[in-house]
Amino acid sequence: MWDFSIGRSLTLMMQTMPFILLRCAVYFGITLAYILITGIGSGIGWGIGGLGDEGFQATAAFWGGAIGFGVTAGIMYFLREYILYMVKAAHIAAMVQLLDSKPIPGGKSQIEYAGSVVKSRYAQANVLFVIDQLVKGVITAITGLLQGLGSILPIPGMQQVMGVVRVFLRVSVGLIDEIILAYAIKTESGNPWTSAQTALVLYAQNAPGMLRNAAWLTVLMYGLSLLVFLVLLAPAAALVYFMPGTWSAGSVVFALLFAWSIKVAVIEPFAIACLLQSYFQAIEGQSPDPTWTSRLEGVSSKFGQLKDRAARWTSGTPEARDVSVETGGSQS
Repeated sequence: MWDFSIGRSLTLMMQTMPFILLRCAVYFGITLAYILITGIGSGIGWGIGGLGDEGFQATAAFWGGAIGFGVTAGIMYFLREYILYMVKAAHIAAMVQLLDSKPIPGGKSQIEYAGSVVKSRYAQANVLFVIDQLVKGVITAITGLLQGLGSILPIPGMQQVMGVVRVFLRVSVGLIDEIILAYAIKTESGNPWTSAQTALVLYAQNAPGMLRNAAWLTVLMYGLSLLVFLVLLAPAAALVYFMPGTWSAGSVVFALLFAWSIKVAVIEPFAIACLLQSYFQAIEGQSPDPTWTSRLEGVSSKFGQLKDRAARWTSGTPEARDVSVETGGSQS
């Protein structure tokens, strides 16, 4: 059914507890920032709305809260590279170290050591971010190849079935991109672009099994997240009650934020620990198949970008003026 040990994953979670606590601090902090700034915006709107009638005041409070929420979202958007670099990637580095039964060197905390490993593989946060975006595009292309094979089978209703599968697999892709980043850390590659390219080819060779595992974990993640959301809905409604103005939708929004923070802080690392086991077990002893390399070059322009950047990487130093990537539009 799946190719990982739940017990081993839980052990990795316990062994990397400093990172679990760090993730909780970061993501719960983000949620509290949303609530605080939204509340301040709503309060300012409520005060300004006092210049008009009751209806105007309620509307002003709503728009004040909405502006506060939007401002927070904008700030978080600009912090996304740092969070990926110092939280997610560093946590993966610690997991890879412990999965190989290698102790954390003495004299350094787990977070300090894992952070130094990430910095040695990815000199700049924006380099890691660009690689992550390119990897997501290539994984989506690989998923599309598998969907295409299913859609041409002469089975009644297959088109409808593949439509559901397509949506489900797109959600599962979000779990897999970080596994590709782990390959560079495990292999101690000096060229992160080449390691990502190799890791993607190896992933493509084992995609059906990887996607099966990702699918099971996606069900688990979102099932638990839904449960957390339902549990937190009542406390969130109580919190909204004390905010000025009419914010009837606020309870749903805040419950979603709290559920999201628990998902990315606790549930998602468990899923990553499972997929790390599955991926490295699947690729053990394998070499990249040139046939798959050619296929990926044919279906994904982002795979070609990885290849080009790998060729331009000199002495472990990226070309600082060329680290951008088009993330809009097609993911292929």
